[in-house]
Amino acid sequence: MPTTPAEPAAPPPAPSPPQGLRSRWRNALRGTGPMAAVVGLAVLLVLGAGEWATRNELDNQWDNLRRSGEVQALALRGVATRYSYLPFTAAQQPLIAELLHHPGAQSLRNAANAYLQAINANAGSDTLYVINTDGLTVASSNWDTPTSFVNQNYGNRPYFRDALQGQPGRFYGVGKTTGEPGLFASAPVVENGRVIGVVAVKVWMQPIVDTWAQLRDPVFVTDERGIVFLGSVFPWLYKTTRSLPEQDVQQVQFDEQYGARWAPQPVPWKTLQRDSQPGTEIVVPGTGKRYLAFEERLPDLGWTLTLTADSKAIALARQQAWALASLASGLLVLGALYWQLRERRLAENRQARIELEQRVHERTYALQQAQAFRQSMEDSLLVGMRARDLEGRIVYVNAAMCDMVGYAASELIGSLPPYPYWHPDDLDRHWNDSDTVLAGKASPQGRENRLRHRNGSDVHTMFYTTRLIDGNGQHIGWMSSVVDITAQKRAEEQQQQREAQLQRVQRVITVGEMASTLAHELNQPLAALVNYAAAARSLAAQGKTELLHDSLTALSAQALRAADIVGRIRRWVRQHPEAREPCDLNAAVDQSLDLLLRAEARRHGVAVRLDLAQGPLHVNADRVLLEQVVLNLGLNALQAMQTHATPPTEHELLLRTTADARFASLEVLDRGPGLAPEIAERLFEPFFTTRSDGLGLGLNICRSIVESMGGELRANNRDGGGAVFEIRLPRLSSPP
Repeated sequence: MPTTPAEPAAPPPAPSPPQGLRSRWRNALRGTGPMAAVVGLAVLLVLGAGEWATRNELDNQWDNLRRSGEVQALALRGVATRYSYLPFTAAQQPLIAELLHHPGAQSLRNAANAYLQAINANAGSDTLYVINTDGLTVASSNWDTPTSFVNQNYGNRPYFRDALQGQPGRFYGVGKTTGEPGLFASAPVVENGRVIGVVAVKVWMQPIVDTWAQLRDPVFVTDERGIVFLGSVFPWLYKTTRSLPEQDVQQVQFDEQYGARWAPQPVPWKTLQRDSQPGTEIVVPGTGKRYLAFEERLPDLGWTLTLTADSKAIALARQQAWALASLASGLLVLGALYWQLRERRLAENRQARIELEQRVHERTYALQQAQAFRQSMEDSLLVGMRARDLEGRIVYVNAAMCDMVGYAASELIGSLPPYPYWHPDDLDRHWNDSDTVLAGKASPQGRENRLRHRNGSDVHTMFYTTRLIDGNGQHIGWMSSVVDITAQKRAEEQQQQREAQLQRVQRVITVGEMASTLAHELNQPLAALVNYAAAARSLAAQGKTELLHDSLTALSAQALRAADIVGRIRRWVRQHPEAREPCDLNAAVDQSLDLLLRAEARRHGVAVRLDLAQGPLHVNADRVLLEQVVLNLGLNALQAMQTHATPPTEHELLLRTTADARFASLEVLDRGPGLAPEIAERLFEPFFTTRSDGLGLGLNICRSIVESMGGELRANNRDGGGAVFEIRLPRLSSPP
């Protein structure tokens, strides 16, 4: 870090005036009215400068804390969510479910331990383990270590309870087995809609704490209860920033979140709230330390990140402002006094020389302070600075630039292109950029360049170049500011790798969804083919040629329909435009009844009743897919009534069409069990089903098809019992 320059020596005292002039001074100072005004102005200048410097430094400190908070919050989120996918991924492994069904099988346990150990090693997490529904660990990646989690019970942990409810869990606490703190993430192991176990991962967050420990001022994180659980000051850990209700204390102790012997203790500092500031002020009694504290809330994690800055910098800025203002005010007072004496006593040349010498001494002292302050500013800059003359010769570099490339200032000053830090693989680019700048065509947006550090490592930078103008307004060279973006480039590369991995996973999911969609949509045409084929065999045996011809014609139509469905589903999955055309909603109902619905209703003993609007209801839709949606909703209604304990005489399937000025609607009404609240919330989720033989894709596919046609699919309970599924499609303004 840059060091503060030593304070320059105080100016030497001015020589005392001769004895003969003292009486003249007294006579000159008799008119003290103007001098009193000057002194008053000087005092106001000093006070105002101190107040301005205090406010300016305070604003700078809050701005620095705010920017640091954004960076640290991003890093903290990255560490906290980096391994969230791992429990869910491991939970999909069939071996884990088999072990939870047979926890006593040693071969399964050994295989699960080896699997978890390999996954944990490749992912880089701390520990990956499996818990049964009783909270007992049945397999763990650290099974062969003295601190193995196997046979340890974590039933009191919140992340276990959350996963047992079917939700992913996240929890930070001290480990019950190892005694080491960490972040725990969990995911349920679900089989047939039932949670049979939990997979959890422990992440060690000490690397980010080690990074905070290198900072000058404390950084810490509190949970939703205000307990400090992560930070760079160890004595503050697990202490409370506010009083806790007894219920919260008991919950933390029950969860053993911060150890089995944790008891609430307040942090060893006090907080002062100031309305005019964006944060608070922390006072540590007995140490004389005061910190500005800025809070960055992380609502998605339930944490609050607090960054601090020592308030001594504000006092130092105020003192420096007072010193500079006092110097300026002193010069102002002395100048006024000198002017007054010179106007009244032009003959007192001796006094004039004394005043002149005094001013020389004062100005020398001011220049020393200004030079020291300028050097301090240059050494404190984190941005590299480089100045070149019109020929490209380096005439100045600051400390940050030297640190960035690994060369001393004496090695760089006087150098002409090619410079020693130019990257050997990018020499053509460096020459082109240098020629462009020297020709006066530098881009104001800056240029990204890769440099070679003296130790051989690559440094990615952004160069911003502008003209260098001297005090006479002459163009004498070029000034460049250099920003090190190496860390940013590495972060971008890691982000690209993560996005590529996510895209691969998405492609696998898409292939699975397309296969499931085809299996679901082809079910009805294939069932119809089987029925028509059986009818054709029976008619052939009876010799009924005309009816046999009709059955074979219908069988061929269903085969063509299956091929049409395959083609349309492929276009739909590939996001190609559907074959939409004007069609009649009433005709789609009739076609669905003729296809399979009427026969299925007769087989189940369910009466079918139609309540269709007068005249055709024209909509712009894919006719085949629309008929499939109506058929699927009708079959679902028939199956729902078969599972409902109502008299068969009350079973009725009602298909009703209505229309208004904008929409045409089709309602499918049944007298089944209706929709329970917990089922209605997840009705259209992929792979959610209440049937043991269902895929859970039918309603999801139906809604996707209707929405692709510009409509919507609704589901509600029917008055008097049962369910209502309504298809609403935009109505054509005029018939085709």
